[in-house]
Amino acid sequence: MSKAFTNIGSLVTNDLEQGFGLLGEISDAAFVVEGGVIAWVGSATELGSTDELIDLGGRSVVPGFVDSHAHLAFAGDRSAEFAARMAGTRYEAGGIKTTVAATRAASDEELRKQIASRVAEFHRSGITTFESKSGYGLTVADEARTVRLNSEVTPESTFLGAHVVPAEFASNPDDYVELVCNEMMFAAAPQAKWVDVFCDRGAFDYDQAEQVLRAGMAAGLMPRIHANQLEAGRGVELAVKLDCASADHCTHLSARDIELLAGSNTVATLLPGAEFSTRAEYPDARRLWGAGVAVALATDCNPGSSFTTSMAFCIAVAVRDMYFTPEQAIWSATKGGAMALRRTDVGGLSVGMKADFAVLDAPNATHIAYRPGVDLIESTWISGKSVHRRNK
Repeated sequence: MSKAFTNIGSLVTNDLEQGFGLLGEISDAAFVVEGGVIAWVGSATELGSTDELIDLGGRSVVPGFVDSHAHLAFAGDRSAEFAARMAGTRYEAGGIKTTVAATRAASDEELRKQIASRVAEFHRSGITTFESKSGYGLTVADEARTVRLNSEVTPESTFLGAHVVPAEFASNPDDYVELVCNEMMFAAAPQAKWVDVFCDRGAFDYDQAEQVLRAGMAAGLMPRIHANQLEAGRGVELAVKLDCASADHCTHLSARDIELLAGSNTVATLLPGAEFSTRAEYPDARRLWGAGVAVALATDCNPGSSFTTSMAFCIAVAVRDMYFTPEQAIWSATKGGAMALRRTDVGGLSVGMKADFAVLDAPNATHIAYRPGVDLIESTWISGKSVHRRNK
């Protein structure tokens, strides 16, 4: 059965051969979906007959947002910590341990309910593909179960046993690394696609991070890394060395870091919500774009440093405070996110790609940044089927 979407004021395809500019935009556009994928894209005046016709009333359409960095499997609340930061307390990685205690105490059903709620928020935000990490269990059993719970809602499930060193290993961090690389990895890997590590001050150093990532790769997982959030360390260097799909945060980058990223397949994933919520310095995206680095934007949804599920919010902050252009920010939240997950079937709207998209109550996608805080997502579609419609 074929389904046509027509009367689209502005369609973002991210295909330079389809339309104009970085986003491959087409005005007065239409596209056809068959079997959950895009079968045709072009001008509405050239649309042929289909089994079903949906008139979008001049609204704009963007590819579904691809959130390549999120932490959905957790319990507990850290609003008091947020309030303390807003009063001047410095952010450190150790706050994660508060969430660890709450997550360990939660049942599978409690966690499932909270994960499902956050996924629904993602859909309301126009996010159609997302990654989700473990990292709030930090025992063999709890890491295995949070990886498993994540895998129930996304194929992009990440094992992040090396998030921080738990309190019970505070005096023997290398022993914890050994646990992560062996028993914990063996338990979590069957339900995971990715392995991640927090390589930064207060978490894991370069050698420990490399040990974890290499163990994950030996277990058949693909590597990604939290790098250079709190200081200009060696996380980006390690990411490039191991061909990580993505180096995430990238708040503090040296000229050498940018040079390494530009000559690699590693995407620099920036997380505006983290800087916003910790009152940290924002990275300047112009340095990355100017050097030819592939850039992604992600929500970093987590309870401690970026408790947002709104990609529109992250786009607006990226434009205002990270010096993205609106077009760059939208590309980074779609095509860039897909690259950070090494996916070619999402992040754009070209023939053969998944029919994942968001319909905006706006004449063009720039309004996402132009109208911060306004809910412009009229509907969200995955494989050509609606998963969210406003007021329905």
